[in-house]
Amino acid sequence: MQTNFTPEQLAADPRNASSEKILRTCVHCGFCTATCPTYLLLGDELDSPRGRIYLLKDMLENGKPATAEVVKHVDRCLSCLACMTTCPSGVHYMHLVDHARAHIEETYTRSWHDRLMRKVLGAILPYPNRFRLAILGAMIARPFKGLLGLIPALGPRLDSMLQLAPAQVPPRSAAVPGRSFPVATRRKRVAMLTGCAQPVLNPMINDAAIRLLNRHDVEVVLPRGEGCCGALVHHMGQEHAGHVAAKRNIDAWMAEIEGEGLDAIIITASGCGTTIKDYGFMLRDDAAYAEKAARVSSLAMDISEFLETLELTPVRAIGLTVAYHSACSMQHGQKLKDGPKKLLSAAGFKVREVPEGHICCGSAGVYNILQPEIAGQLRTRKVGNILKTRPDIVATGNIGCMTQIGKGFVDGGHAIPVVHTAELIDWATGGPMPSVLEEAGFADVPVTGPIVRRNVLLAAE
Repeated sequence: MQTNFTPEQLAADPRNASSEKILRTCVHCGFCTATCPTYLLLGDELDSPRGRIYLLKDMLENGKPATAEVVKHVDRCLSCLACMTTCPSGVHYMHLVDHARAHIEETYTRSWHDRLMRKVLGAILPYPNRFRLAILGAMIARPFKGLLGLIPALGPRLDSMLQLAPAQVPPRSAAVPGRSFPVATRRKRVAMLTGCAQPVLNPMINDAAIRLLNRHDVEVVLPRGEGCCGALVHHMGQEHAGHVAAKRNIDAWMAEIEGEGLDAIIITASGCGTTIKDYGFMLRDDAAYAEKAARVSSLAMDISEFLETLELTPVRAIGLTVAYHSACSMQHGQKLKDGPKKLLSAAGFKVREVPEGHICCGSAGVYNILQPEIAGQLRTRKVGNILKTRPDIVATGNIGCMTQIGKGFVDGGHAIPVVHTAELIDWATGGPMPSVLEEAGFADVPVTGPIVRRNVLLAAE
């Protein structure tokens, strides 16, 4: 695609130089439209990657402030990145739309209710203690949800928030920043992102990951000072806030890298993993952080990616049928497609492919709150495709997808548990049965072989 940026534009803003290269890569073939969820639902060319690229090219190339039309179609983008998997030309749409969102934030004044909602989400979800209080608030507010019709500007989004919030505040995990989980015989040493929303919504995921790693002689540290990866605010166009979060984590992890050293930085939420692996690009022009960010990105690994480097020995003959839902951030953002399925199969599960597995479930960070109607349609479509596999359970590697799909099952009256891949591998190799399966009435499976390593989770500070 021919571009017309001036030399002054390219020199003045490094983001323009990056976006110009991306735009030049696009040959407007339209292959991306076949896998774009919003185009499949809405049928509008401007709600496809190709259509958005034309809008963004005009806006950025001519130095225009964002218009209401541009904002509408960019806001409808899930950043699922299916277009990047489909594109034969290698267009890096993620970096282009991230630039566009930052430009929108800088040049467009949203409605008061849109600004309020985005400010609230950015001020609560990245902070576990605030998020826990918000869940408590949702519990109190839920009986009064019928009053949301009195505030039509906010009603649908607030309703979505109430529906997605847990029925009660989950218990706290002992896996918090500042903790270390040593092993008697250390073969590897890793840091693990504690995260923000995930340990509040489902603290069992990190617990299972630590148990699993400890049992296979991997020391796990949760560096003091790390927190939200920055993905949530970054994808709302709040670029500065995203960079602040990234730098905080980089500082925490670099202290470990330069101390006892790290073999990897483990992430148990694939949405976070995609962002952390992109820290090197995000901070490429920051003289103080560019090199450190690139080093951190090079060490970042999804938990499933790291487990493939270990010799895992199943000790339970479980045999349940698992529908594996590959999160968009996993298959499109990180290009991790077959590894999790191979791990589950090797652990004794009967893995089923989900039809239209490349199409987003509609979670996409806070998309299911900001765009509840489209997200709801995608959730219904995803749940219908999962049910076609007739699974006992659903496995995935992202807390957003777990929440979104689980909500769809509850609404449809389907008692199918949604479990994190790490929890299932932990169970198969000697850990406890995931609590969600116990609550659903599944019977535990007895251990049929020796557990190779001692489970030392929470055994020491």
